[in-house]
Amino acid sequence: MTPREAARAIWDAALAAGDVRRLVDQALQREARSLTGAARILVLGCGKASAAMARAAEDVLGDRVTGGFVVVKDGYTAPTRRVTIAEAGHPVPDPRGEAAADRLLALARDAEANDRLLFLVSGGGSALTPAPPPLVTLVEKQAVTRLLLASGATINELNAVRKHLSRFKGGQLARAAAPTPVLTLALSDVIGDPLDVIASGPTAPDPTTFADALGILDARKILSQVPPSVRQHLDAGARGEIAETPKPGDPLFRSVRIVVIGNNELVVRAAADEARRLGYMPTVLGRGIEGEARVVARDLVARARALTPPACLIAGGETTVTVRGRGRGGRCQEFALAAALELRTADDIVVLAAGTDGTDGPTDAAGALVDGGTLERGGQDARRWLDDNDAYAYLTRSSDLLKTGPTNTNLLDVYLVLRSAARVPHR
Repeated sequence: MTPREAARAIWDAALAAGDVRRLVDQALQREARSLTGAARILVLGCGKASAAMARAAEDVLGDRVTGGFVVVKDGYTAPTRRVTIAEAGHPVPDPRGEAAADRLLALARDAEANDRLLFLVSGGGSALTPAPPPLVTLVEKQAVTRLLLASGATINELNAVRKHLSRFKGGQLARAAAPTPVLTLALSDVIGDPLDVIASGPTAPDPTTFADALGILDARKILSQVPPSVRQHLDAGARGEIAETPKPGDPLFRSVRIVVIGNNELVVRAAADEARRLGYMPTVLGRGIEGEARVVARDLVARARALTPPACLIAGGETTVTVRGRGRGGRCQEFALAAALELRTADDIVVLAAGTDGTDGPTDAAGALVDGGTLERGGQDARRWLDDNDAYAYLTRSSDLLKTGPTNTNLLDVYLVLRSAARVPHR
């Protein structure tokens, strides 16, 4: 097996560990008591993996599921019997997402006290349920999302702002459902699994405030660029003129149970096990990798050079990209191209960076797999392409893009750096 094949095998093992069907099945078996005695079980959800989660829930619960509604990213559907699946825009929200959020809120309000809501949430759910507040339009909320993404804002920062420009996020779905009991099963795409950040926590207490949202926009130097209505709404909230999102300790959360059924630690551990099985000594850096993608890439390649081969450096998390160019790509592709610039033709190192959801930025690639021959295949002008944030185009030229299609899971990114005893050329 070549080093590239080994890297792909390790990646495949990581994805397999995040299989939604198994994770949902195990969780519902453990949480059976939470759904006991329900007059109806209604399945609601949002996120890239939520359709697959709904299908798994139907398989486990059978006819006990009386209906429901889930919204997913385009192309992330799954066949269901009683739960309706809708598609909407991601990462920038669109009118379909606004309509989906309104439908989810209406279904939650219509539930009775002796019903049970099973809420299935995964990464991407925040963008898929915009629900802007009065006087803020969807177009204006889209503009804020684009500004935050381009500024390099972290998911925690992005969601703190989203929650305060929403009627759905930050515990407001739970507020709409009360007093109906809610069981939330969550796939975490956030470092540390904070419940209020996963899809902006529609059923979780929100510790952030309107003032926090303003502070983030200011720190990212985009406060002056947001639409006036957004600034007015956040200012009014900070002055106490608009009700805050429900906070920790609010009595409404007594009937809400949230269970994280999968996270990045799960896939990183599976990657390490597979690396070991293939003869590579794994060194796990953890699941908290953050920072500018190209900077982190240089650091990980340097660390890998210090390892005794055959070895595999494994990290999980989510880097960021500050967009200054006009090209296309995502954080994993930017990471991979930056790593390729650190490699020499004779190097015995391969690098894989990919998102477990199968999507990296606004592209059809999950990420990329590069080696010491990448610059030979793609051309020696790679630095120019990186400076223009156009990793997708360059990695297309070098035939290094990793395309999986929708994976029906979403557990952050996986970064692999393999150092082999001898380099095998990629053909």
